[in-house]
Amino acid sequence: MRVTVIGCSGSFPGPDSPASSYLVQAEGFAMLLDMGNGAVGSLHRFHDILDIDAILLSHLHPDHCLDLTVYWIARTYCPDGPAPRIPVYGPTGTAEHMVKAYEPEPNPAMTQTFDFQDLRPGPVRIGPFTVTTTLVNHPVEAYGIRVEHEGRAVTYSGDTGVSDALVELARDSDVFLCEAAFLQGRDLPPDMHLTGREAGEHAARAGVGTLVLTHLLPWNDPAQTLAEAKASGFRGTIELAEVGLAYDLGPGPATRVPAV
Repeated sequence: MRVTVIGCSGSFPGPDSPASSYLVQAEGFAMLLDMGNGAVGSLHRFHDILDIDAILLSHLHPDHCLDLTVYWIARTYCPDGPAPRIPVYGPTGTAEHMVKAYEPEPNPAMTQTFDFQDLRPGPVRIGPFTVTTTLVNHPVEAYGIRVEHEGRAVTYSGDTGVSDALVELARDSDVFLCEAAFLQGRDLPPDMHLTGREAGEHAARAGVGTLVLTHLLPWNDPAQTLAEAKASGFRGTIELAEVGLAYDLGPGPATRVPAV
């Protein structure tokens, strides 16, 4: 299994990254976790944009789902004719939300391209992967996502505040893609986002191998986020997400593939 960072900017695209999107591959099957604004453009660099077999949307804030609207155009109007219909898993009402994001009037065309299916807490088989989701703490219906293949696991936090459920979901993961949108020292709203330190604390409690800090807000200093995570007590590897960074999860420890 390989996981590649397509976009890791939080809340809106930054100068070096689109918003959230992560490509997970195994056995010729390609699955996207989130499609935030700008993700489709970045995906061109790393994979055939039409060679995607499934999409999971952690929640329906624009920085995690909005590029599904332009991806519909790519799959529907490509020169060789419409690409095959693929499943899109998301929170309740994803189909209606995405159709309205594209145009104000109801239009069934998007459902002819995407087979929308509701996420529910628990496991589901998607291609070669066992995918397990759990509700996390965010102002809207939001899911953390764990993807397993041949005994290896990557967990993606989506957007969340402090969450015991996320700790359990990430238990013993090889790679933990965990949001760290907030910096310490502010009057932070609860159940919204994690700080770097809180991401590190979640990783330590879960016993993960590698913590990758994601959902990095463009106005924050990523070096400060990294320093906060390193002060959390987590003793594993900690890295900042960047576009193109990938991890191979085969026999032995997860192998970092430098960003390209």
